[in-house]
Amino acid sequence: MLAVDIAFPAANIATVSFGDTNFLNPPATSTTKGARYLGEVASCTLPKLTRKLEDWRGGGMDSAVKIDMGGNAMEMEWALGGPMEDVLRKYADTDIAGVQLRFTGAWQKDDSGDVDRIEVVIRGRHEEIDMGEAKPGEGGEFKVKTALSYYKLTWNGVTLIEADPVNGVLIVGGVDRRAAIRNALDF
Repeated sequence: MLAVDIAFPAANIATVSFGDTNFLNPPATSTTKGARYLGEVASCTLPKLTRKLEDWRGGGMDSAVKIDMGGNAMEMEWALGGPMEDVLRKYADTDIAGVQLRFTGAWQKDDSGDVDRIEVVIRGRHEEIDMGEAKPGEGGEFKVKTALSYYKLTWNGVTLIEADPVNGVLIVGGVDRRAAIRNALDF
């Protein structure tokens, strides 16, 4: 089971939900305007988490090792059953975090029946909007690619990964892996 909220953190905010559960959780601001689009999101491909690793072989080393040069840019793709005006209004947004999306999934284990709640919150802006092909008597698809400036993965209420490249934050399993670097840079 999967649900999604799409919230625009500005005066023109909308929330989208799909799946068997309806979620409405826009950011808590006085300007929030919520709208429900239950059943309109056909699919989503959540961001891949990748690191840029480069070979390094210094003097005296027997072989090269991969050194971490930081994270790669993140993006996600999602598709709707048809055009969505609120998404189109956010095209070419000048705010690097002008779009906020929240995806919530419930995964049930076959061996125990236990259910895990997994939530992903992202912020960014739309890189590509594909209106798709329209044919008489056939459904269409409205595809969106969103470039990310923020990513947070929560498992059963516990934050596992939080990446905020703009602010130099990378928290994994409760450990802020960039705290010493931010401190050294007075960031």
